[in-house]
Amino acid sequence: MKEKVIKVIGLGGTKGEAYSTGLAALKYALEGAERLGAEVKCIDISQLEFPIYEKKETNPTDIMAFAEEIYQADALILSSPLYHGSLSGLMKNVLDWLEVLHDKKPPYLAYKPVGLICVAGGAQALQGINAMEQVVRALRGWTVPFVVPVIRSWQVFKSDGSITDPKIIQQLYGLGEEVKHAAQRFSS
Repeated sequence: MKEKVIKVIGLGGTKGEAYSTGLAALKYALEGAERLGAEVKCIDISQLEFPIYEKKETNPTDIMAFAEEIYQADALILSSPLYHGSLSGLMKNVLDWLEVLHDKKPPYLAYKPVGLICVAGGAQALQGINAMEQVVRALRGWTVPFVVPVIRSWQVFKSDGSITDPKIIQQLYGLGEEVKHAAQRFSS
């Protein structure tokens, strides 16, 4: 029997910066999943033009198409910068729009493994991971146990998005691999 191809979508990005270290980290994690045969897609959320979430009877078609793509994925990887001890407002707003999946069967991110990355200029990246985990749980997603908090990002990333520390590269690859394996188990 042929093994199902797992689709992993990564969400990351930052507005107003020359480049996003979170997006760069996300690409390494997605590469880890891809190395194991997953089909991957990276979505730069800074390019999405979503308004601030508010509950409506009808929603813009681009948001509905985005939500449906997330729903159809087997797994997600989220990567956010740390802003004041939490995930970015941009990431939170994108995740808030997944409310449109409430009436699906199963709803929201049910039975979907989610990997978490947080990039911080200081040493508190785990706070962002914890905040994202709470949002994912509220959306009924399953966070994988291994997470990657990248501290002192200004020392880790070069201006081209490459990473100077091979241990962090291996951690990001490992996260992608774990997400792919978890998704494979959920889909069997």
